[in-house]
Amino acid sequence: MAARRARRGRLWPVLLLAALSLAGCASQTAALRAAPPAGLAPRLELAGTPFFAQERYQCGPAALAMALGAAGIAVAPEALVPQVYLPAREGSLQVEMLAAARRHGALGVTIAPRLDALLAELRAGHPVLVLQNLSLPIFPRWHYAVVTGYDLAQGDIVLHSGTTEHMVMAMSTFEHTWARSGYWAMVALAPGQLPETSEQHSVLDALVAWERNGQPAAVRQSYAAADRRWPNVLGLQLGLGNTAYAAGDRAGAADAFRRATLAHPDSAPAFNNLAFVLSELGDYGAARAAATRALALGGPWRAEAQATLETIERAERGRP
Repeated sequence: MAARRARRGRLWPVLLLAALSLAGCASQTAALRAAPPAGLAPRLELAGTPFFAQERYQCGPAALAMALGAAGIAVAPEALVPQVYLPAREGSLQVEMLAAARRHGALGVTIAPRLDALLAELRAGHPVLVLQNLSLPIFPRWHYAVVTGYDLAQGDIVLHSGTTEHMVMAMSTFEHTWARSGYWAMVALAPGQLPETSEQHSVLDALVAWERNGQPAAVRQSYAAADRRWPNVLGLQLGLGNTAYAAGDRAGAADAFRRATLAHPDSAPAFNNLAFVLSELGDYGAARAAATRALALGGPWRAEAQATLETIERAERGRP
């Protein structure tokens, strides 16, 4: 009996901690409701977001299927299970969720870790896939859900969560559960669409990752959109050229690489890539000039620039 009383005594601080954590200050919620961003509607819901009831431990596949469906990419949760669900962990890792979105033809990218950013994505028509901890930090119960709406006047967030298609949760409670994941959230967007709030480096990293196993024509659309939003970023220009080349558009690739050399005259990769494509287009003089410039810039690309120059010279002489 004494041992049982001792155990009960030790439970009290944990229960008290739970009550305090849920009653604590939800700073983002309070600030957002006190001064909503300009242009943000007081209430919004993306009612057309598909819904799939989540099986035990498999909220990740269902949540991702909902996000992909909203982007016009129909995938059943069952098809995603082997791609994102880890039986040993009884759940899904964030990196796998992003990779699976890209594997199915969407730009999977994280958004800024803020409540106002989440609502901005909803305003743009992007349901947001979030990771929550529905328990205490010391006894986590991780859960993926899809945010589909909000009501600032009522202070509510609307989610597709678990087996509930329209779950209304107090925004302050949502903030607490979301904060425990470090405010991790992602969107899955159709080719050519970009998140409203992600920073340039996050989008570029996502595009580079998508480029490795995505369809070049689809990835190219998103590179082009990013290049329009952030002009003259070397990584975006090179990616646009690479995906144009992979899609079979040599002239488009040459144009992207040429713009990269003009914006970044000290970039050996830009000159080398331009030289390679111009050679394939038969413009050997311009190709040789670009390769020579890449070689002169030196650095880690020197050997590749030398190889490109030799290839151009052989092509000019008509030798294989």
